[in-house]
Amino acid sequence: MNSERIVCPVDRTLNLISKKWSIQIIRDMFFGKKHFKEFKEDKPKLSNKVLSNCLKELEENGLIEKRVLNTTPVTTEYYLTEYGKSMNRIVYELAMFTLDNNDRSYSEETKKELKNNFKQTLKIDD
Repeated sequence: MNSERIVCPVDRTLNLISKKWSIQIIRDMFFGKKHFKEFKEDKPKLSNKVLSNCLKELEENGLIEKRVLNTTPVTTEYYLTEYGKSMNRIVYELAMFTLDNNDRSYSEETKKELKNNFKQTLKIDD
C-alpha cells in the first residue's frame, strides 16, 4: 500500500501564490515590471515590508529570480523563471473569468482589447 500522503494539486499551487499580492506581482512581471518600486506604482496599500516578503517567498518557491546588478547605485531586478512563466494560463484564466462573466465594468470594446492584450502578453495559444 502506498503510504505517500496525497495533497490536492490545487492546494499545492495555492500554497505557492497564496500570499496577498503574489498573483498581482506575477502578473506585473509578465507585463514587464522588474524593479521593486515598479511593483508598488499602482498598489498604494502595498507596504515595502510586505512586498519584500512576497518577493522573497516567490523566489524561495522558484517562481522568480532576483538579479543584483553591479551598477552604481546597485540595482536589483526580478524576473520570472521558466517555472513562473508557466503560470501564464492561471493569470490569463483569472482575467478571463471577469471578462467572460458579464462584468459590466467594461465596455465590449474594452473587454476585447483586454482579452487580446492578455493573450499576447501571456503568450496564450488557442
